[in-house]
Amino acid sequence: MAVAGGWIGGVGHASSLANDPDTDALGDPGPAGLSYASPRVSRAMTIPPAAPAAESPAERVSTPVDGVDVLGAISPSRAGDFMACPLMYRFRTIDRLPEQPSPDAARGTLVHKVLEDLFDLPALDRTPERAGDMLEPTWQALLAAEPELEEMFGESGPDVTAWLASCRTVLDRYFDLEDPRRLEPADRELYVEALLDSKLLLRGFVDRVDVAPDGRIRIVDYKSGKSPGEGYEAKALFQMKFYALVIWRLRGVVPSVLQLVYLGNGEILRYEPDEDDLRATERKVEAVWAAITRAQETGDWQPSPSRLCDWCSFHEFCPTKGGTIPPLPERTTPAVDASVDESSD
Repeated sequence: MAVAGGWIGGVGHASSLANDPDTDALGDPGPAGLSYASPRVSRAMTIPPAAPAAESPAERVSTPVDGVDVLGAISPSRAGDFMACPLMYRFRTIDRLPEQPSPDAARGTLVHKVLEDLFDLPALDRTPERAGDMLEPTWQALLAAEPELEEMFGESGPDVTAWLASCRTVLDRYFDLEDPRRLEPADRELYVEALLDSKLLLRGFVDRVDVAPDGRIRIVDYKSGKSPGEGYEAKALFQMKFYALVIWRLRGVVPSVLQLVYLGNGEILRYEPDEDDLRATERKVEAVWAAITRAQETGDWQPSPSRLCDWCSFHEFCPTKGGTIPPLPERTTPAVDASVDESSD
């Protein structure tokens, strides 16, 4: 099928995905609701984790939490932490315990950064080869900013050359899903925040925002892992609905499409939200915040064992793993760093 026009950014013209069976002639996903797609784009063209105590980038631009006008702030990352395991949330947000860098998280950070910077290039230069050439210098820049990342490699870790090759594989898969030469995002790594009537501040970073000529908004998030299995989409979409809620509060427009791009297995998950969806998300976020507040008041941060424990950095402090919970630090305002959760996926 022909590639249809649909999404533009600050300049130029962008298109929907090519050969996407769920896309109609206007570049819109077909039926409302959830859809998967594994589109292919032809390349036959002649034109060629930092220590938790470190300051969040949001701290430099975010509305401060004063406990009166702003009761607290939360990101989808930290809300997801609490829903997964309140004790893990405490260790990350209250105790701010250090976490060892992981190859998977670092791969996500590296690929995200390359995809962000790719759109700084002229459209015709956004090729798989050029993106691959960006990997090594981008990795060196990350190492300069976070030297501890080198600790991942060595006798007990992966070979750095093999690891960089795996990053290239994930990056190449992006070009099977979208053609960045035909996209001009309105925003990349966009910091957003919105204050709810309850005085809870929602904040976070959005990977990409596309805007169509008629004003429709598409929120795009890159995931370096695999798409969730059937029945597990709701958890994956919570982050996207969170961002859609913030955009709605900021701009008065409900985003038309929420799009998760899974580079681990080359699938796209799309959802079309409506106002009822976003009101329900607002109620859910406020309920999570109320639970966080109760836990802080009582000091009762319960562990929640699950398969996610295999990837947790806090086994030595977790009673379900035979560890000892450290004493709580002095009480602080329950503000939450808005972190870039995409980078660890």
